[in-house]
Amino acid sequence: MKNTLSIFIDESGVFGDFSEKAPYYMVTMVFHEQKVDISEDIAVLDRHIQELGFPPHAVHMGPLIRRESIYFQYDDEATRARLINTMYNFVRKLDIHYICPFVRKTENQDVIDLYGKLSREISLQLRNQMDYLNTFDHIIIYYDNGQHELTKILTSVFNVLFTNVEFRKVSPADYKLFQAADLICTWELLALKASEGEFTVSEKRFFDSPSKFMKNRYKLIARKKL
Repeated sequence: MKNTLSIFIDESGVFGDFSEKAPYYMVTMVFHEQKVDISEDIAVLDRHIQELGFPPHAVHMGPLIRRESIYFQYDDEATRARLINTMYNFVRKLDIHYICPFVRKTENQDVIDLYGKLSREISLQLRNQMDYLNTFDHIIIYYDNGQHELTKILTSVFNVLFTNVEFRKVSPADYKLFQAADLICTWELLALKASEGEFTVSEKRFFDSPSKFMKNRYKLIARKKL
C-alpha cells in the first residue's frame, strides 16, 4: 500500500496591479497524510454547519468575515461568528501540517518579476521540507486552478522537485481540507496584517484587536506550521 501525501492549495492575492489593500501574494499548502482518517472530524463539521442553519457549501473565510457572497443574507453577526468558530475548531483539531510561502508585491512590479519571486519562495519552502516529503511514495496536489499563473508555477516547481507527483483539479465544496487551507490562508494573512496593526472594521468586529487574534486564534493554528 502506497504511503500517500495529499497537498491542498489555496491562495490569497492576484497577479494584477499593486494595491495597498492587498499587498501580499500568499500560497497555503496543507499537508495531509492519507493514512490519517479524518472522516469523523468531517462528519462533526457537516453536522455543526447544518445545525447553524447554513446550506452545504464551501466555507470561505474572507467573504464570511466581510458578509459577502452567500453570507450577505446572514446579517446576524453572532451566527456568522459561530460558523467561523466551527471552522476554526475543525482545523485546530486536525492532524495536518502546512507551509505558507508568500511575497510582498511592490509598486511597478511586473507579472514576470512576481512570477519569479513566488516560484523561488515556493521552491525554497518545499526544499526545506524535503526530508519529510521524500518519505512518501506518492504526492497528490489538489488545487481548483483558480489562478492560471499559480497553476503554471505549481506545475513547474513540483515537477522539478518530485517525480512522484500527481495534480488533480478539484472543487472546494468537495473537500473539507481545501476549506481548511482557505482558513489557514486567511489566518496567515491576518497575522501579517496584525504585525502592521492593519485590521479592518470587520476583522476587529470578529477578532477584537490584532494582539488578541494572535494570542487567542492564531497561536494554535500556527503550531501546525512546518
